[in-house]
Amino acid sequence: MRYPSASRHKPAEARRFGRAQGGNVAVLFALVLPLVVGSAGLGVETSYWYYKRLQLQAAADTAAHAGAMERRSGADAALVTTIATQTAQENGYDPLAGTIEVHAPPISGPSTGGQAVEVRLTFNGERFFTKLFAEGTVLIATRAVAAFNNASTACVLALHPTQGSAAQFQGAAQVTLNGCSVMANSIASDAVAVQGATVVSTDCLIAVGGVLDSGNVTMSECEAPVENAPPVADPYADLTAPPVPPGPCRNANFAPAPNVNFCNGLTLDGEITLAPGVYYISGTLKIMPNSKITGDGVTFYMNGSSKVDFNNNATVDLKAPSPSSGSPYAGVLFFGGRSSTGSVTFNGTADSKMTGALYFPSRDVQYNGNFSGLNGCTQIVSRTVQWSGSTAISADCEDYGVRPIPVLSLVKLTE
Repeated sequence: MRYPSASRHKPAEARRFGRAQGGNVAVLFALVLPLVVGSAGLGVETSYWYYKRLQLQAAADTAAHAGAMERRSGADAALVTTIATQTAQENGYDPLAGTIEVHAPPISGPSTGGQAVEVRLTFNGERFFTKLFAEGTVLIATRAVAAFNNASTACVLALHPTQGSAAQFQGAAQVTLNGCSVMANSIASDAVAVQGATVVSTDCLIAVGGVLDSGNVTMSECEAPVENAPPVADPYADLTAPPVPPGPCRNANFAPAPNVNFCNGLTLDGEITLAPGVYYISGTLKIMPNSKITGDGVTFYMNGSSKVDFNNNATVDLKAPSPSSGSPYAGVLFFGGRSSTGSVTFNGTADSKMTGALYFPSRDVQYNGNFSGLNGCTQIVSRTVQWSGSTAISADCEDYGVRPIPVLSLVKLTE
């Protein structure tokens, strides 16, 4: 016996209810679908934005580190910005999709105004699925700061980039460098050389190349000489030569006075007190035997290939301009012209004092004297240095205007 199918005999109300439920599901699915798609899109985009932020942070970190390396070597703010920007681009920063700011020194945070470089990067992240819910781009911003700390300062700096024995200590000299180091920018294997019976006491012997140590060296801050170090910037690179003084050309025996063009050298004989100022000398600065020469606030500009001839029996007490003097040559006792060549020799007795920097960027200095400056304040910055005198020198010269020479500077990310 056949029974009628239940589906054939559903009441009309039941059939209408089923159709209504099916329609509700369709409507509900249509309403929920954008939320489902949007949530999935937001998840994808959030991961994408997170990846872009990591990429941008890495670019900011490397840019800040590269900028700090340049600033440590003496580069100005413009060059630091150029190097940092190039480095950021090489590491994923797109200048068409964001911005970069480089501040040397930083303008915010704990390193404000310090020996550091701050880099700020932004990226305008494009929207994809979330365009359904919001307009515009997503701003991603990162920031990095790299700083460098000075482990020591130098009171002897040889600037030549390749010369062997650029900083050389020889003979039987007894040299004590209190609180400072010897630095050579040369890549030679014997950039710093301590030879013979010379005894040197210093913080460190440091070279871009190598160090030749005879074994008579005592170092208070380094267990061994530091080799393959980064080069050190010329601390007086911004100094400009003084203008040629007006008036006639004076001979060597003209009464010594500042702002005079001694185009045939200057001879100092007897007991003389020099007035403060710049002494512009072309020729030889000669101090005669048994003379006593003093001067406070003086700078000798040695034009061309001018020479220095200090008699061993003369006594000198010369002091560079102080920071309060207003002189552009504060702390600089001798300034050798940048285009000059040849060597300059300093002789003297233990009673002599030369307080300030002996700055000869293109010349070789031979330091044969047994003297230093007031409280040991004498600094030598030259093409090369050959030392054979016995003396004690101190790095604590800021009160006299002498610029510090930071060495062993370590660059690291701090923010």
